[in-house]
Amino acid sequence: MAESEFAQLKQRFDYLTERESADHLAVNCPAEKLVELCTALRDDSGYDLLVDVTAVDWDAQSPRFTGIYHLLSTTRHEYLRIAVDCADDIQPSLPSLCGVFAAANWHERETYDLMGIRYEGHPDLRRILMWDAYPYHPLRKEFPLAGIETPLPAADVAESTHAKVLPAPMMGGPFVSSGDGPMSQTEPRARDESWTEEKEKPV
Repeated sequence: MAESEFAQLKQRFDYLTERESADHLAVNCPAEKLVELCTALRDDSGYDLLVDVTAVDWDAQSPRFTGIYHLLSTTRHEYLRIAVDCADDIQPSLPSLCGVFAAANWHERETYDLMGIRYEGHPDLRRILMWDAYPYHPLRKEFPLAGIETPLPAADVAESTHAKVLPAPMMGGPFVSSGDGPMSQTEPRARDESWTEEKEKPV
């Protein structure tokens, strides 16, 4: 990534630090400056599309959670990645970008649902994939790959079927990437393929 691109950003936004990246320009931004930064990038620098909002759970380190934002300039065809640490490891939160990009609404709801980061100022922060009363955040590091047995959200369905939401069978897992290279050639495969749902795992 050209150093001049970061230098230009740094000259205007002195609170930014450059973030290591293998592809596009990436920066670290303090949480309290995120809305200001994204508004300026949208209005003055042509970053008119919020492509994605996600997060990283670093597990044992602090800050534990980092929000990740990908912006695109549709006129210059340039991407920018913004990383923002959550100050609280127990109840992580970040400012909402709904007032800057309409696309942030569903993106933030998904990250809240799966990672448990609350977006302060979001107009309707509800779960978007799991049901409202679901007690877990499935993309956090402590959540087991196979899932957790959970009562069905609909009491009438549970009463009729006597069923629960069961953990998924591992089917030969854990799953690992088959190596370096294009994603199409590195689809995750079971590390141990000697067992499946029908054939018991060898001791």
